[in-house]
Amino acid sequence: MLRHVGVNVRDLIQAKAYYDILMPILGFEPHIAAADQFAYRPINDEPGASLFFYSAIEQSPYSRHQPGLQHLAFMVESRAAVHAAHTKAIELGSEVVHTPQVFPQYRPYYFATFWLDPEGFMLEAICLREEEGT
Repeated sequence: MLRHVGVNVRDLIQAKAYYDILMPILGFEPHIAAADQFAYRPINDEPGASLFFYSAIEQSPYSRHQPGLQHLAFMVESRAAVHAAHTKAIELGSEVVHTPQVFPQYRPYYFATFWLDPEGFMLEAICLREEEGT
């Protein structure tokens, strides 16, 4: 099992403000908050990977189309939670890549939304439960 992922960002303060609002919707709670890093872990210490953010030492443009991080996917409990993440992403001014929908080409019941964070990282909220409606 993956224990944690570390991500470098250009603006640590901006990233923390963004993710402090977003992560509880995705099932994460604050874990570490320091001047040089912050992190989230699954709520109630549930199993799963933690996500750490660090200030980038070298500044360069990011692109998910170059080698490196392509996107981060967060498993959520319901399609309603996917919709909640989508709504919050819009409220935060994020660019939506895919609105909430079924992606049958990935697997049955793959319901997800994709958006870009302030750094340009693509994020995904996904529910794999069979549910009626969208």
